Amino acid sequence: MPQITIDGQRIETSAGKTIIEAALDNGINIPHFCWHPGLSVSGNCRMCLVNTGFPRKATDGSFERDENGNSVIGWGPKLAIACATPVAEGMVIDTKGERTEHAQNAVMEFLLINHPLDCPICDEAGQCKLQEYGFLHSKGQSRYDEQKNQKDKRVELGPNVLFDGERCISCSRCIRFADEVAEQPVLTFVQRGDHVTIETFPGTTFDSPYSMNVIDICPVGALTSIDFRFTSRVWEMSFTDSICPGCSRGCNIKIGVRNNEILRLEPRTNMHVNQYWMCDDARLTQYKFVNENRVTSPMIRSGNSLTPTSWETAIAHVAKLLQKYKPSEIMIIGSACGTNEDNYVLGKFAHSTLKTHNIDFLRHLDNNFADNFLRTNDRAPNSHGVVEVGVKHESSSGVSMDSLIERIKQHAIKAIYVMGDDIAEKSEIAAALGSVECLIVHASNHNATTALAHVVLASTAYAELEGTFTTMNKRVQYLQPAVATVENERIAGLEMSRWDKFGASNDRWARGERRNCRQHWQIIQDIANQLGEDWHYSNSESVFKDIANHVGAFSGMSYDLLQEFQGLTLGKADSPDPKPMMYKSHRLKPN
Repeated sequence: MPQITIDGQRIETSAGKTIIEAALDNGINIPHFCWHPGLSVSGNCRMCLVNTGFPRKATDGSFERDENGNSVIGWGPKLAIACATPVAEGMVIDTKGERTEHAQNAVMEFLLINHPLDCPICDEAGQCKLQEYGFLHSKGQSRYDEQKNQKDKRVELGPNVLFDGERCISCSRCIRFADEVAEQPVLTFVQRGDHVTIETFPGTTFDSPYSMNVIDICPVGALTSIDFRFTSRVWEMSFTDSICPGCSRGCNIKIGVRNNEILRLEPRTNMHVNQYWMCDDARLTQYKFVNENRVTSPMIRSGNSLTPTSWETAIAHVAKLLQKYKPSEIMIIGSACGTNEDNYVLGKFAHSTLKTHNIDFLRHLDNNFADNFLRTNDRAPNSHGVVEVGVKHESSSGVSMDSLIERIKQHAIKAIYVMGDDIAEKSEIAAALGSVECLIVHASNHNATTALAHVVLASTAYAELEGTFTTMNKRVQYLQPAVATVENERIAGLEMSRWDKFGASNDRWARGERRNCRQHWQIIQDIANQLGEDWHYSNSESVFKDIANHVGAFSGMSYDLLQEFQGLTLGKADSPDPKPMMYKSHRLKPN
């Protein structure tokens, strides 16, 4: 393996790596705009120019030394771009010297010649590479006093992406992404020269299911989201690591929240799951339901309407209702949208407390959604985990989702307990539910099932809870609350924006609704204890510890390990995947 020296630091790296890759592997950040580890090398921004050389040898083959005994370096006649120059044994690289600094200043001055001063209104402000490098690698003044070029602004490249030609620095990241990752090569440079800009080919539009990833990788504010545009400044938001609930892939995401409301989702790097990307459908559909149409407190049916009530009253009422029925008359329905912890406690409740074998969950399959990249046909995030923790139909005498309608018609099932799924979205099930004597539903949103329920128990959405999902590839991943509720606001560690930290009770932007909802396992534990159990789970982590102790595939897992390794594979907690280099294209400044 080649040994090289970067800024006086001796490091060992792999043969074939470029300078910028070797530097990042060792925690050294070389300024760059066009390079991205998930794309091919273009080398056109020149921001990563570095000074390179090798120890100089004398005529006898020995290394020359200066008066202090240090090797004399023979520097190259020109600077090299770190993104395309492979490392070599003995190479010496200077990323901070006078020559390198002069080149960086020159590149920044060139890029800023025609760049508009849009920072006060630009969505990228606060996490912009051009802004950051303007502070770190620029003289702060320009010798250019001519008129800036005028280019097209607010150009729709596709249904979700807006292009501002004046802000573009022609790094070609979006073009390469469209070609290499989205596999829709419709973007190109036109009018090359001082009026260069980006357009779609005539008669085409950039409508790939992954088109919005170009917004994330654009190093400036040239590409913006039509959905998010002008909604918030990034420093007004908190960003929390989470998992996308849109399908069984389990893409790692960040949830952007302001005033306790989700404003956007963006991908988070996990090389073992989604690399650097996520689909547009998830960005646009997997957050609005957390903000809207919520069940904000428990409700009990009185006549034709549901009436809000206290948790104590609702729990006691549910326990009383369940005591009326034999175990064989009760059907328990879990949720592939619920966490491993929630479904584990539900299974325990069904088998140990209610003594029923009637337990199953609803599958959410959509073959039209799947593709050959990230999207899968399973539209639920935790189908594999639900089965693994015991919420599945096993007994030949038990009732499954397939036989539920028939058993309701036979009056064999009289009470149904649904945890967090809208089973009535299927018309045939909805028709059968009308003849059920008792329908108890956990729900985060009002839906067709809550409209038929006798009791509705307000549950948290995925962005309000702590727990784990298991992906289609059996990878267990951790998610944490990004949105505060009455219950979780006391949890230490919730991410906070500057507004969150300094907001007062009389500030309108600090009055976001805190819903009176609880996580599924908490609700079930309260009901079980009302029925005579003595369970003492204090938090989601205590439930997960119980899972790790009693479900073999989870053995050896913990929340700490799941966060450290960005997930663990079932049955392989003792041999986690190696930690790859974590690349972040943008960083929120100041942190």
